[in-house]
Amino acid sequence: MEEKNRKKQVQYHSGASKISNFGQWSTILFYIFMTIFTTANAFDYMDALSKSLLYFESQRSGRLPHNQRVTWRDHSGLTDGLEQGVDLVGGYYDAGDHVKFGLPMAFTVTMLSWGAIEFRREIVAAGEMEHAMEAIKWGTDYFIKAHTSPNVLWAEVGDGDTDHYCWQRPEDMTTSRQAYKIDENNPGSDLAGETAAAMAAASLVFRTTNPHYSHLLLHHAQQLFEFGDMYRGKYDGSVGVVKSYYASVSGYMDELLWAAVWLYKATDNEEYLEYVLNKAHIFGGTGWAITEFSWDVKYAGLQLMASKLLVEEKQQQHTQILEQYRSKAEYYICSCLNKNNGSNVERTPAGLLYVRQWNNMQYVSTAAFLLTLYSDFLKSTNQNLTCHEGTIGHEEIFSFAKSQVDYILGSNPLNMSYLVGYGSNYPRRVHHRGASIVSYRENKGFIGCTQGYDNWYGREEANPNVLVGALVGGPNSDDDFMDQRDNYVQTEACTYNTAPLVGLFAKFLDSEGKKLLEENQNSHLVASY
Repeated sequence: MEEKNRKKQVQYHSGASKISNFGQWSTILFYIFMTIFTTANAFDYMDALSKSLLYFESQRSGRLPHNQRVTWRDHSGLTDGLEQGVDLVGGYYDAGDHVKFGLPMAFTVTMLSWGAIEFRREIVAAGEMEHAMEAIKWGTDYFIKAHTSPNVLWAEVGDGDTDHYCWQRPEDMTTSRQAYKIDENNPGSDLAGETAAAMAAASLVFRTTNPHYSHLLLHHAQQLFEFGDMYRGKYDGSVGVVKSYYASVSGYMDELLWAAVWLYKATDNEEYLEYVLNKAHIFGGTGWAITEFSWDVKYAGLQLMASKLLVEEKQQQHTQILEQYRSKAEYYICSCLNKNNGSNVERTPAGLLYVRQWNNMQYVSTAAFLLTLYSDFLKSTNQNLTCHEGTIGHEEIFSFAKSQVDYILGSNPLNMSYLVGYGSNYPRRVHHRGASIVSYRENKGFIGCTQGYDNWYGREEANPNVLVGALVGGPNSDDDFMDQRDNYVQTEACTYNTAPLVGLFAKFLDSEGKKLLEENQNSHLVASY
């Protein structure tokens, strides 16, 4: 990200096998039919889903595979880690620059994996499970490399300050590729915890299709959790260069609890559950009432996952603590729905959740994800949500979550799709080095640091390459948006913006399909009557 000296206030292959049976094809054909015959106002969630997964191919670092679909990109960062004697080739660039930041990358993979777990059936039905697994595996393959020994994890490749003096394609990169690590003497419990969560979640995604890889991921996740818990400290205290970009404002306690709950989900080992329960109070799990969920602040996601354990019969003895987790989870949900007593997430005049000026859409996509999950949870357990301002059913929660995603896709005052490449009206001047300069595959002539600024950064024309599937920072508090390359507060996109949308697009595609089917059946009943 381009932000410097951010002072953020925290408000308390893939082993995927192609499934090509008749059932899947009939479902896909139905969705095609649905796309053709839905009203002009409906959104094409199938198209949005496909495009959201393309974005992660645009952000790849390393040697690109033969099946790379984003053809304006080429190999980059092929010597990453060489100076330190370790192979750190691969992974993702976080945004429009070329630094590989470990914390947001891990959160991206956690959210991709969570979506693939919760909405697996819907993603499979849409024919995108293989691409989703490839997106996850590109991250986890890198984490395996970066975790060079039980108590060593490489945290960052590249330096944000020097990187931001350059405007180059990743294929031309001349900036520092210095790598930074955390270890026993330089702890980073937040980074170790989030990476453990990502690998534990991903292990669940690959469990049936690639059990060996799933086991390997789980092994790394367990080691990383033990490392983070034994040698406690914030990673930005050990890796000072990250402070201006991804400082760990919330600390590491949320990540350790978050990792433990994911490890419990992945292993069913009671020790991890005991960790979540025993440290619930001292680590803030049942104390912090939060109104954001992000790469830095995991409490709301943790609290929601803990809440869902309440329906398991074997957890009856832990009801008291789990109910405290649920209370805080519902505080978050109620704050998004504007149903708390005074402490709610702000909204723009058109109804978009608004947490803060910089890259606000990241908070919108994560909120929509948690709201949708909680709606499903309430529906499956036949419960309602009780907020200070009243009782709310699962339908209302689901509808609001969908309204946020539909705003992203164009249901807003500007009729602007903030998902790049979707629809006809979307940001054309995304703040992104690779997208804004002629493709390396078209012109292999070297473009230097200042040359990129002189010849490409200030151009008024649209970017020569479309960053398909990227969710940009989005509009301001008045629903206004300026599509300018230097307006990085609004036009830069990040991997963790799009990650929660993958599962959501599949979910809404499925939901719209069922709704249309019911409407057609009802109309036939009326006609026959």
